[in-house]
Amino acid sequence: MPAPETLRAQQFQLAAHIRDPGQAPPPGIEDRRLAIYRDLFYNSLQGLLAGNFPVIRRLLGDTGWHRLVRDFYREFRCGTPLFPELPREFIQYLQQRAQAGRGDAPWLADLAHYEWAELAMDLLEADPAEERFDPDGDLFEGVPLLSPLAWPLAYTWPVHRLSPDYQPAETPAVATFLMVQRDAQHKVRFSELNALTFRLLQRLSDEPALRGREQLQALAMEAGAPDPDAFLAQGRVMLDQLRATHVILGTSLS
Repeated sequence: MPAPETLRAQQFQLAAHIRDPGQAPPPGIEDRRLAIYRDLFYNSLQGLLAGNFPVIRRLLGDTGWHRLVRDFYREFRCGTPLFPELPREFIQYLQQRAQAGRGDAPWLADLAHYEWAELAMDLLEADPAEERFDPDGDLFEGVPLLSPLAWPLAYTWPVHRLSPDYQPAETPAVATFLMVQRDAQHKVRFSELNALTFRLLQRLSDEPALRGREQLQALAMEAGAPDPDAFLAQGRVMLDQLRATHVILGTSLS
């Protein structure tokens, strides 16, 4: 082959070998030199993922963790070269493994997303001050505006409780609802939500043009509330509580 094509073939063969040492390397390269590349590339990836998924790293242990990362390195083709995006690529891989029935812990993909959410919120380039809103607006008659620094999350598994001593095998009867939020001091924290609050926040995100009263009326119908008026009264309190915790900024002026 011409020199450029030969070099390209060698590069592809070397890359395949680095991803999977079971693949033959290009001929004529000393294994000691190859080992430098194998270790450098793998350790860089493994170290980044371990830093972003410390709970998974701890729960799987050394053997399970390295087996999983090597599988990811060998099998998955990332759609981005950006290191901060690799944790999200890892989540996609875990979701694919779950669909394929690879025998992982059933909560693994949920836990990965939960751990990623903390990093994503920490890195999020959003500023509530750039939004147009009235912080003292009437949340019932006006349009409530969600903070971009507060995300409601829903999981099948109680991801915030998983530990070496608690790894359930049976699917819980009730989903887990959480809020991840970044405060003015740039600190990220999680809190638990009940199902009704989660659904209200979901509606505010999905139907951002509706007034608070319209959101609560629709939610009352969904929930089959026997006393809609009492439900609306409780809903007003809920909206005020969400504003007090900066999940809702106020009423939209857009």
